[in-house]
Amino acid sequence: MKASFRTAVFVFVVSIVGLITEARAQLMAGAAAVDITPKEFPLNMPGGFSSNMATQAHDPLYSRALVLSVGTTSVAMVVVDSLGAGPDILKEAKEAAAAQTGIPTSRMLISSTHTHTGPPLHGRDPGSPAAAYRTLFIEGVSQSIVRAHAALKPAALGAAAHSLPDEVFNRRWFLKPGQMPLNPFGRLDKVKMNPGTSPEVLERPAGPTDPDITILSVQDSRRKPLALFGNYSLHYVGGAPPAQISADYFGEFARVLPSRLRAGTDFVGMMSNGTSGDINNIPFGTVRPPREPFEQIRIVAQKAADTAWFAVQKIDKHRPDIALGMLEREISLKYRRPSAEEVAEARALIAIKDKEAIEKLPRLAQNYARSTVAAAERTDESLVVSLQAIRIGDLAVCGIPFEAFVEIGLDLKKRSLFPQTMVIGLANGRHGYLPTPEQHQLGGYETWIGTNVVQEDAAVIITRHLLEMLGELKAQ
Repeated sequence: MKASFRTAVFVFVVSIVGLITEARAQLMAGAAAVDITPKEFPLNMPGGFSSNMATQAHDPLYSRALVLSVGTTSVAMVVVDSLGAGPDILKEAKEAAAAQTGIPTSRMLISSTHTHTGPPLHGRDPGSPAAAYRTLFIEGVSQSIVRAHAALKPAALGAAAHSLPDEVFNRRWFLKPGQMPLNPFGRLDKVKMNPGTSPEVLERPAGPTDPDITILSVQDSRRKPLALFGNYSLHYVGGAPPAQISADYFGEFARVLPSRLRAGTDFVGMMSNGTSGDINNIPFGTVRPPREPFEQIRIVAQKAADTAWFAVQKIDKHRPDIALGMLEREISLKYRRPSAEEVAEARALIAIKDKEAIEKLPRLAQNYARSTVAAAERTDESLVVSLQAIRIGDLAVCGIPFEAFVEIGLDLKKRSLFPQTMVIGLANGRHGYLPTPEQHQLGGYETWIGTNVVQEDAAVIITRHLLEMLGELKAQ
């Protein structure tokens, strides 16, 4: 009996040691950047209400991938220079990468930067520049993961955050009495998006900002910078030259960053979009001096690179022995439905054909009338979306497939069980804006049917799920 007991204890201890060894296995990391700049033009840049044709590229677009591996667990984090890739096209890219790397698609997070000067991704006409770009995009994204996986080497990492408050502004504002225009539905909202810079009109912003740039810094075994994954809650900057494709400040940040970190040519820097659904780079209430094309992009990118450098200096030690885990969860959200009265009003607006009568309507009235009718005629009752949560040592990463409001990211960071939390928007899809219920009550562009498509408490549901997922990762 004693011998059997000792044997049982020995087996139990060996099993525990084996688990600890797995949890503390050497971190492996690899990074790669693949050029996904269009080769054929003209292309329509879909980031606007009207046609915006590009005839050339001002600066290159990339798919940048970071692959982390500990023991039998591998995770891919990818940033693509795109307005917002949908789940269908990203599924194709993930499956192609999974077939060559063995990384499950559920352990791949692919986020879009939301540059408004990016090319379309849904071209289907054979032989068209748009169709050619769709093929190029899928191949480039998948190959960035494949190459990052092939480059895996012993590594160490650390995470930190540093503040850059002077380039983020809440774009939703309360206006002074009598200054609020009618919305496309002929009603008055309580707040307006992008109300201009005149102090005579503006009262106060309708929400906060998140000033932090959060970074994940990766070094190789010689302590040389291997990759840096950044996150900033700032919409695109804009101001690129007309009719030219651009990666906006996200691409310029990646170009500048190696000089800040004294990194080699194989270093890969990337900046992901945080919860910036109500945040942009316009200093409301003041007047900024004129900028030449691309100048403001350069200014923001350089300041962001400086901020990332300061964040790296805060890391006491890059660790090679970190816990790594990732969860993906599909949830169902109800589609918003307009009332019968709203549909009748929308159909009446669409029926107006007289040019003078149309000119008297509120701006974009007929556009949003069509969106209202489309929402009423939608056959599906709900939208299934994927949420992701990653544990990388003491850093938590949340992926949300919406243009989430900044309050959502701030709330997740505050309630997270981890010392550092990064919240990535437009992750694995783009399903419109995600305001909080409180912001829904204020109205404004991001809350209208057509720009927001899911139930008004969707942010609460998503936050609850992500916090549950972080709790599961923390307990592993």
